[in-house]
Amino acid sequence: MARIFGTDGVRGIANVELTPELAFALGRAGAFVLSRYANSGGSISLLVGRDPRLSGDMLEAALSAGILSTGADVYQVGVIPTPGVAYLTAQQPVTAGVMISASHNPAADNGIKFFSHAGFKLADELEDEIEHYLRHPEELPRPGGAQVGRIHRVPDWQSLYLDHLASSVGISLTGLTVVVDCANGAGHQVAPALLRRLGAEVIAINDQPDGLNINVLCGSTHPEELSRYVVKHSADIGLALDGDADRLIAVDHLGQVVDGDAIMAVCALDLQQRGLLAGNKLIATVMSNLGLEQAMQQNGVELLRSKVGDRYVLALMQETGASLGGEQSGHIIFSQYSTTGDGLLTGLQLLQVLKSTGKRLADLTAVVQRYPQILRNVRVNDKGVMSEADVQQAIVQTEQQLVGKGRLLVRPSGTEPVIRVMVEAVSLELAEAAAEPVVQALQRCSPGR
Repeated sequence: MARIFGTDGVRGIANVELTPELAFALGRAGAFVLSRYANSGGSISLLVGRDPRLSGDMLEAALSAGILSTGADVYQVGVIPTPGVAYLTAQQPVTAGVMISASHNPAADNGIKFFSHAGFKLADELEDEIEHYLRHPEELPRPGGAQVGRIHRVPDWQSLYLDHLASSVGISLTGLTVVVDCANGAGHQVAPALLRRLGAEVIAINDQPDGLNINVLCGSTHPEELSRYVVKHSADIGLALDGDADRLIAVDHLGQVVDGDAIMAVCALDLQQRGLLAGNKLIATVMSNLGLEQAMQQNGVELLRSKVGDRYVLALMQETGASLGGEQSGHIIFSQYSTTGDGLLTGLQLLQVLKSTGKRLADLTAVVQRYPQILRNVRVNDKGVMSEADVQQAIVQTEQQLVGKGRLLVRPSGTEPVIRVMVEAVSLELAEAAAEPVVQALQRCSPGR
């Protein structure tokens, strides 16, 4: 059996790959494994949340049944952002948490991701242990009679999450006009409500989920409509969430898209000025633009890079004691308030900077002078082609060519038979020219692709 867990839980086409049978099995195996690491005095329970996808009801029922069959209780919080599940799992008397969502993926997909009792995504070792019991369900307990679990429906717990987010903002947002694109997803109710609660004038779009329109030409992966609304209504800012509201892309008053790199730059410099940027460090990934790194250097902030993926960002944050880190995609972690990326929290921190400084977002993001970036995907038969002498020689020569003018990143895809060649340079022409020898070397060394 191939590994079930990917880089962010278990995902697949609902009822085809991610079936009710698999969800039931994940519930059983996950509840049993996580209960072994709980300090709960014998009482085991899992918090379950979901986004509004059509398949959410089906998978929630199957997952919950699997959990109940081990004797554990289920606390169903309903439709809620992924970081809400992480927060409530850490704050409420439950053993672990589970979110049913495929984030920014199309509506036909869905996913299941687990959180530890402390609100963190699971380590690979725990996921491997869960997979063991997926393969050997006969090793799992099956209590009967009065020993099976119960379901508790607790939608009111969502207010605890909103109270927590509101407490992260030290000033009123009165006077700011905000357009929020809810991606027809998990943030469709809580995002507009929270922004209004804090005093902002809110225009909400894509806030009417029907189970099938999540992420459809909207949200953080499609901010075009948000840009039009911001300009049309002369708003101060636009905020675009994704389907499970764990990431954020912004739009300034001119309708220009502001990605995670620029958001991190603005927030890092604000935290630095207030003495709250731990160690004067910012954690980004290898994909973050060189312009972000230079902006941080110029302002005395050390930028460290992790592998792509929020779990690697968090791991490096914990290792170095950093308090802020994230990805270009808008998955940003403020460790003072959250154990995972949180689009709503990120939006609030960005709005707080706008309100406290009185500056436009376009002016604040000018600190990042973005380098042109190109990405070439080279299909290969074997990802080991990267170690071929011709490829290594092309990489070394290109890196020498880019010294002081850009950077090269060559890495294998985690999901496709592809080597990704990314080049950033002072000009688009230089980036394209620098990428070509590496691409050609990869193609030469992978015949018959």
